[in-house]
Amino acid sequence: MLPAATGRYDEPGLGEWSIRDLVGHTSRALVTVESYLANPAASVKASSPVEYFTLILASSGDPVAVAQRGRDAGVALGDNPVVSVEEIANRVLDAVMCAQANAMVTTPVGGMRLLDYLPTRTFELTVHTCDLASVLGEPIQVPKAAATQSFAIIGGLAVETGVAASLLLSTTGRQTLPPGFSVL
Repeated sequence: MLPAATGRYDEPGLGEWSIRDLVGHTSRALVTVESYLANPAASVKASSPVEYFTLILASSGDPVAVAQRGRDAGVALGDNPVVSVEEIANRVLDAVMCAQANAMVTTPVGGMRLLDYLPTRTFELTVHTCDLASVLGEPIQVPKAAATQSFAIIGGLAVETGVAASLLLSTTGRQTLPPGFSVL
């Protein structure tokens, strides 16, 4: 799907981001795994993906900083983002495959087991790949495992943020969600 962006990187992507910025932000879902693996944690602070997102939104979810990191990551992809993202993905997959089963990583919210952190990356990759497909006019297809993991996180966040009833009613066709509704 990423090759469909070739030649379109300066077009609008999501919010204030260009397509390049959105690709850059999406690639950070992989890059963070690599950098956090290089910084082992001594103890667990967040024990689930839902707890991670709850803590990250409360501490460092500054939209201005997130937007800038996306722009910076887009620039860092260089002249051929397709090749750059492919290289990042291969490197990160190799690092994860070499990591110990009980590896602990240091995230912005503190220590996490790698196995608890990885679903947060699947969620980010899934959501932002859907964003990219949408803006590029490509069909949106989500692999079953990624969708299952992402919906588990969305459901947990809906419970934590007190919007579970609205989400349940809307996804069962009983009401529509208000504009701007989000569990994040």
